[in-house]
Amino acid sequence: MDFPASGATANLQKTEQWRALFSAFSHIILVANSDQINIKELQAEYPPTALFVFFNRAYKVLGERFSGRSLLISRAQPNGANIVYRKEVADVVELFAADSFLGIMNIRLAENERLNSSSEYLGVPTGHLDLTGFCAEFYPSDKLPTSGFAMALWLVDQQLPGKVVLAGFSAKRSEKWRVVAVHDWTFEQVFLRLFARVGKLSMHGGVAKNSYASLTSRFPELPAAEISSTIAEVLGSRLSQTDAQVDKLISLTNVLRSIDEFLRRLKPKFLKKTKL
Repeated sequence: MDFPASGATANLQKTEQWRALFSAFSHIILVANSDQINIKELQAEYPPTALFVFFNRAYKVLGERFSGRSLLISRAQPNGANIVYRKEVADVVELFAADSFLGIMNIRLAENERLNSSSEYLGVPTGHLDLTGFCAEFYPSDKLPTSGFAMALWLVDQQLPGKVVLAGFSAKRSEKWRVVAVHDWTFEQVFLRLFARVGKLSMHGGVAKNSYASLTSRFPELPAAEISSTIAEVLGSRLSQTDAQVDKLISLTNVLRSIDEFLRRLKPKFLKKTKL
């Protein structure tokens, strides 16, 4: 079977072109930037016909050059993609073996996000996919979808012959990487798990059993709505208690944050990366 050649993303713009590219693979594995990822073990579990899709600052999960078939999704931002304005393109791209790297897929999800040209990606083969408004009908209006969430949904919509697999999509904080508040991680987790449970995609390692679902058999005399509202009541109470503790922590760390902000203002200009 013939697979897209290295650099195959160059100048792709239309949905049909991207669909044809992804259709060549038996598995499309979306690899989240998560501490949970062991890339060698992940690669070993899938055939050579799989495509591994990485996101933005892929050095978060790649400690050495990746040899499998790969593609990098780079999210547009108001100032351009973060790896462009941070001048990290070369550092990220060198993590992929040149003969099996399809190139960059620069995606846009909001009107104020600016796509970047191949020249801004230092000549790396680049294609574009404008998904402005793609999630607008259902995503919480005060938040923005993550690149991984949007691409998972878009790939499912394409009804590809291969399987869509999510790896590391846990939305868990770590000691190294933060969970950005501009995204609605809870909504995305609910949506993706429901997609997995109806078989539209799969999660690497499987989906944990929903212990709450067994409550309906344990309390047959109660309607499902009553059980759901009780669960929501308990979760709401716990969140309120958490908020109270967070408020205390914020008060306790006011001095430390003031010192941190003061030191950041003293940071020499030559150590600051300039945005485009």
